[in-house]
Amino acid sequence: MGGNHTVASAYSVDSRVVILVPKTNHRSRGLFITFEGPEGSGKSTQIQLLSRALEARGLCVLATREPGGTHIGEQIRAIVLDTANTEMSPRAETLLYNAARAQIVDQVIMPALERGTHVLCDRYADSTLAYQGFGHGQSVAQLRQLGDYATNGLKPDITIYLDIAPEVGLRRKQTGDSEGWNRFEQLELAYHRAVHQGYLQLAQDEPERWQVVDAERDESVIHQDILARIKSLGLIS
Repeated sequence: MGGNHTVASAYSVDSRVVILVPKTNHRSRGLFITFEGPEGSGKSTQIQLLSRALEARGLCVLATREPGGTHIGEQIRAIVLDTANTEMSPRAETLLYNAARAQIVDQVIMPALERGTHVLCDRYADSTLAYQGFGHGQSVAQLRQLGDYATNGLKPDITIYLDIAPEVGLRRKQTGDSEGWNRFEQLELAYHRAVHQGYLQLAQDEPERWQVVDAERDESVIHQDILARIKSLGLIS
């Protein structure tokens, strides 16, 4: 997919979200690329690197995150990640995540894709299947139905899964190599192992969409790996 002549402009959803959106007259639908992975897998870093690489090729890029990316979504994010909310039930947690997801799809992601912008999203519906489904033991089939409603059927064109052993990822978080500690990191290791296995199962079920990337390497090596995979799929030149 080639680039177009662009004039840089700013489009901001939240001050904590990295967004690069040059103006363009190209109106074909943008690509929707999601990043998934256990805690401490380095998703945010890889999204920033890929965003810069695509923007350097003259492409319109919007990088955002789940939950968050909107005023409403950021408020929900604060609730679900607050370490004080230990009494939150898995069902309540699931519904909150999907509420934030519905908002960002309607307000940010779909409008961006329709104007030809490529969207990179830190987590999406697959996170709910892994964390609230495999992690908490809820019905994955029911969560898929709920997710379809929340996303209005919008699926990623490609999902980059940054694979890392739960022990390694949690150690990164504890040593400050990633975003601050939250309610999920304090759950027992067995939970994180179940999430990790869930992700691998999801990737196995849809190999045409998922790209499993070894995330225990140097971040520059991981970035080049991701870029090469996207090129090999013909998504960029």
